[in-house]
Amino acid sequence: MSERAILLVNLGSPDSTSIPDVKKYLDEFLMDPHVLDFPYWLRSFLVRGVILNVRPKKSAAAYQEIWWDDGSPLVVISKRVQTALQGISSIPVALGMRYQNPSIESALCGLLEQNPDLQELLLVPLYPQYAMATTETVARETRESLARLGVNLDLKILAPFYDQPEYISALAEVTKPHLKTGFDRVLFSYHGIPKRHVKKSDCTGQHCLSTNCCQVDSPAHQYCYKHQAVCTTESLATQLGITNYDISFQSRLGGGWLTPFTDKMLEQYPKQGVKRLAILCPAFVSDCLETLEEIAQEGRETFLKAGGEQFTYIPCLNDHTAWLVALHKLTEQAWDAAPFLETSSIPNLIQGRFFMGALRTKM
Repeated sequence: MSERAILLVNLGSPDSTSIPDVKKYLDEFLMDPHVLDFPYWLRSFLVRGVILNVRPKKSAAAYQEIWWDDGSPLVVISKRVQTALQGISSIPVALGMRYQNPSIESALCGLLEQNPDLQELLLVPLYPQYAMATTETVARETRESLARLGVNLDLKILAPFYDQPEYISALAEVTKPHLKTGFDRVLFSYHGIPKRHVKKSDCTGQHCLSTNCCQVDSPAHQYCYKHQAVCTTESLATQLGITNYDISFQSRLGGGWLTPFTDKMLEQYPKQGVKRLAILCPAFVSDCLETLEEIAQEGRETFLKAGGEQFTYIPCLNDHTAWLVALHKLTEQAWDAAPFLETSSIPNLIQGRFFMGALRTKM
């Protein structure tokens, strides 16, 4: 029996591509106040009164485009990572999904059943960059699940690893082979989030989204998604010797979201002389709907239709050996690292003003 264990957590997927399963997934995902941080009445009206009446059919069709024989790519890949990490780790490794199955609570139950003497748990949110809609919601759901189970553990949380040498080196190893065919530009496409999320995560209350905020040192950077995306990009570009690159944000469109938008850049590039494009999505460690359908399929079509000639989609880390080695090192180091989000350290994540913005979600 082990007194320590690791819990990997990724976003999650519908159980199948059926409309009812997709609707169930979207309801759980979009009703999370860390994702749509509106008052409950407004969130419920938007999700259950509007979105769930139109989105599930379209999302189900999109999932059908990328679904594997053995299930959702994100879930299948995450399970492969869990199995591989367990093979090189001396302590139990479990896997949970923030939304749908396997749930965080079921993963905890499995760990506790197999290890009744469990004392310490390392939570590993599988998101390189911090965001309230990813890292924070996973941390809170894990704490709430433990409370529901009546379990008191020493919970440690792996800090965002956006700039860790192990992670950057793994990204470089996965990316480099796909650049051999040549390119005019490399685009780093990150999942978009509302600007209000960045501001709510600013522990100083005044730094983020100000002039040159990503380049000026601040405690806010510990929780700033945009800054961490910039750091990942610059670190990887430096390691690969890339100078002709851009950063963009995908998946959500409209006023109030981080810009520039990926799809708009894909339309504009050919007019600017960028005919050969390589694109990667460092906000994801596993390929999923947002990478396989939105970028590798829709993005390719947009770029080529606009006059592009060569579109190279660079896969996520997935279960590449370099990533598994890096993840093992990160988890080994985390036991002795300073606490991260041991308590709710950002009190204004859910409180405060809210702003309406156009919403586009393919999940």
